[in-house]
Amino acid sequence: MISRYASSLLLALLAASAHALPAPFDLAGPVLDVRITRGTTTLPASQVPNLAAGDRIWIKADLPPTQSAHYLLVAAFLRGSTNPPPESWFFPCKTWTGKCATDGLTITVPQDAQQVLVFLAPQTGGDFKTLISSVRGRPGAFVRTSQDLNQAALDRSRLERYLSTIRLMNGANPAKLAEVAPLLARSLAIKVDEKCLDRLPELQAPCLMMGQESLILNDGHSTSIVEALTSGPGSDLAMEASFTPQLSYGYYSPYIASVLDIARIFDSFGTAQYQYIPALASQRGDKLALTLNTAPSFHNPKSVLVAALPAVETAQLPPLHAVNPTEIYCAKRTALVLPVEGAPLVFSTGFAHDVTLNLTGADGKTLDLPATADATQGGYVVDTSGLGSTNLGDNVQGSLRGYWGFEAYQGPRFRLMNAHAKSWELAAGDEAALIVGRQDIVHLRAASVSCIDSIMLKDPAGKELKADWKSVKPNEVEIKLPLQAAKPGALTLMVTQYGLTEPQPVPLQVFADAGRYDGFSMHAGDIQGTLKGSRLDEVASLTVKNLVFLPGELSTRAGSDELPMVAQDAATAVNLKPDHLISAKVTLQDGRSLPVTASVEAPRPRVSLIGKSVQPSVPANDSNIQLTDAGELPLDATLIFSIRTLSPAAFARDQTIDVATGDESSATTLSLANGGLTLENTQVAVATLNPAKAFGPSTFGPLKFRVNSKVGAGDWQPLANLVRLPALKELKCPPTPELACKLVGTNLFLIESVAGDPEFTHPVAVPDGFLGAALPVPHPTAGPLYIKLRDNPQIINPTLLTVQQLPPDDAGRTDTRRSALRSDNQGAAAVSDPATASPPVP
Repeated sequence: MISRYASSLLLALLAASAHALPAPFDLAGPVLDVRITRGTTTLPASQVPNLAAGDRIWIKADLPPTQSAHYLLVAAFLRGSTNPPPESWFFPCKTWTGKCATDGLTITVPQDAQQVLVFLAPQTGGDFKTLISSVRGRPGAFVRTSQDLNQAALDRSRLERYLSTIRLMNGANPAKLAEVAPLLARSLAIKVDEKCLDRLPELQAPCLMMGQESLILNDGHSTSIVEALTSGPGSDLAMEASFTPQLSYGYYSPYIASVLDIARIFDSFGTAQYQYIPALASQRGDKLALTLNTAPSFHNPKSVLVAALPAVETAQLPPLHAVNPTEIYCAKRTALVLPVEGAPLVFSTGFAHDVTLNLTGADGKTLDLPATADATQGGYVVDTSGLGSTNLGDNVQGSLRGYWGFEAYQGPRFRLMNAHAKSWELAAGDEAALIVGRQDIVHLRAASVSCIDSIMLKDPAGKELKADWKSVKPNEVEIKLPLQAAKPGALTLMVTQYGLTEPQPVPLQVFADAGRYDGFSMHAGDIQGTLKGSRLDEVASLTVKNLVFLPGELSTRAGSDELPMVAQDAATAVNLKPDHLISAKVTLQDGRSLPVTASVEAPRPRVSLIGKSVQPSVPANDSNIQLTDAGELPLDATLIFSIRTLSPAAFARDQTIDVATGDESSATTLSLANGGLTLENTQVAVATLNPAKAFGPSTFGPLKFRVNSKVGAGDWQPLANLVRLPALKELKCPPTPELACKLVGTNLFLIESVAGDPEFTHPVAVPDGFLGAALPVPHPTAGPLYIKLRDNPQIINPTLLTVQQLPPDDAGRTDTRRSALRSDNQGAAAVSDPATASPPVP
């Protein structure tokens, strides 16, 4: 295989820092009308992602009547970089005369063909034979050309769809860009700078379109389509180029890779008579519009346009999947959108066609509804008008079905429901929690809330007010009720559902401000306590034994307000002794003072951290990374730490230690019962934590701990910074320091950036979602390679790898070296099935 990691190419890129990138494809070229027939079915080329042996291809150049230069159209089949095609695989067609001018050219894909190229050559003597000789003489160059033109065309389709939609939205409704851009980026796998969405609406579109070609991310699917029978993945050059200071795109773009590779091939390939220039085939309805990046020449060397048709290969069906597989959708929703992702070509090309949503009811009856991919809405938009009065039952199973080119395609499945009168009920505690004079919140529950169209609030006089609502769970909605001007008494929620003609009433009861104060409690030694009751938003202060407390942020749980109260004299507060039934008073904002009962509970447990020790996993230091921060804890290591009790005077056997992440999304409990806690004596305990077992493989960041007892939980204290480590295997470097080295390992996506010096003078960022087993990295300046982990990028860690020197590269071994490097990094492109990635080449 031909590698894009060739040292000569990288050296050329580095040496040409002052040169611009290859010219963009912005020159309009000819239009080709191409149709493919398989069996009895004929499709335009815009709907065909792959060809098969035996397919009949009809090609006609759609040239203007004023075309003065005569073009010879030549269709040629290729069968690999080391196997020149026979002359019988070349088919000429004189576009200016005869049957070719009127009927076009019809050819059949021969057995063993792998690629199809279309040439448009200016008429000259011996033009056909010259072209055959060129292709047969260097088949590998044209095989790579086919691959890169197809890759660039697929990526360009996503870019054009993104840019055109942004321009359209900017002209029609700039305010919706912030809502549409994330869905558009997810659908098309486009890199969006989220900071652009924080700008004024009129400034968002120019920001979102900056960089253009470098916005395209690798989606795996398009790469697998163009590389199946060619010489390898189309991503390596992009990865290499993006790490050079001259290009510095900062993240991975296969489109840039293809354009650079095309330029490399065509700049070095030509004859005295012909110079070949690439033509990108873009879908324009049912036709293919060729776009050029070089103005064609009709003087020697004359320009031959080279365009690629889809590869001859097995169909690569799109890996489309539901964004949320557990979501329940409303079958009769007027604008039913099924969010999907994972296959950007579904949104940017016509390859997926005649797609429907196939519904199967509880009685086994089926129905097909038209479905259209819409990147701005992030999924397939289903036309539900065909449902009419059809009754498919309450629960409906649906799946997207259609065609991918000629192949039948079965897409993701969805669960849908039909609207029907539901038994609505308020969440526990909300029945008596609605207070007039303020905006209040109520939670409404049913078996499913997916079919809700609108919710209105109706007072006894019949006046309706719009209530803001949102779905918080598949069976629950949160409703904000405008009760500022409401009067105490009965109100009614009117819930309207898609598919039902009449709204369904839900009775509510709202109350006047009762000013209920259930009591205030705190723990001895604390400076803060909690006041419980209702309408606590009116509280201005609380006084206990002449000690004044001021309110914090109000929260509501199960219909009861909870208000934290903070002592203004901390020194006096911490000296309060446990006591109950203390007389206190609450002062309201209107100046009224009301009595309340307070209590000071026993002090919460307090401990101090004595020390900690990290025991690495076995085999030790498999990552080959030396952690420089003593506070970092590898996920697969074991942390042992000791603590001393400060209060109470001795550990109780039922006390436990909670360890959690900073946001408390992951937590575990260490106790004497489960073996996580061992008493050294009555005042000192030793805790053992296995983070991988306790939290799983996707947990990282700061860890904290606290002691827990019957009295309550102590304060959180910092413990360690949990990091996940990649496994670095080897570092191979060429003898020339200016050339990049190759870092081989597993889980390389856990690296945030790499540098060749401890100062991180010229860091290299690892792209988000990188799945390769090898990575181009800077040549170490003097000593080891340095990395920053993605889980803690503030710390610079040296590696323990010894540099393996590569032998000097020579002309006779260039292709062999390229092939080996390509095989090492093939996993970066074939993300859809890591098992198919080639093993590293020694």
